[in-house]
Amino acid sequence: MATRALGTGDQLRKRELAQIHLAKAALQMDDDGYRAMLWTIARVRSAADLDWTGRKRVLDHMVKCGWKNNAKRPADPVSRKIRSQWLTLRDLGALTDPSEKALRSFVKRTAGVERMEWLTASQAATVIEALKAWVARLETPK
Repeated sequence: MATRALGTGDQLRKRELAQIHLAKAALQMDDDGYRAMLWTIARVRSAADLDWTGRKRVLDHMVKCGWKNNAKRPADPVSRKIRSQWLTLRDLGALTDPSEKALRSFVKRTAGVERMEWLTASQAATVIEALKAWVARLETPK
């Protein structure tokens, strides 16, 4: 149980650090300004040194500076198409678990890639065609 909690905390840390770096880029912060902000908000020179509270403070500050976290919205048309097919399967009753986690597992099994954002065009086509074939099998009268 303790290893699972550590893994979850580590995943959260990585996700928050990624958000901080995305926000830095979106706000077009230069390196000196970014490091000055880290020092002012959390008394660190590198985001890697932030603890949980520091990461929250930095993210809150970046939101106040105008950054909008759009992480929940599908990033591209390919992701939207894959999710659309996945939800069609859910609506047809084919999925025992229609969660994002289950979708990520399907993508990994089908294309060997951890995240949809990392799919090449060929891998994305493979995933989409697999989902379309699954839907077609369910919709074909017997």
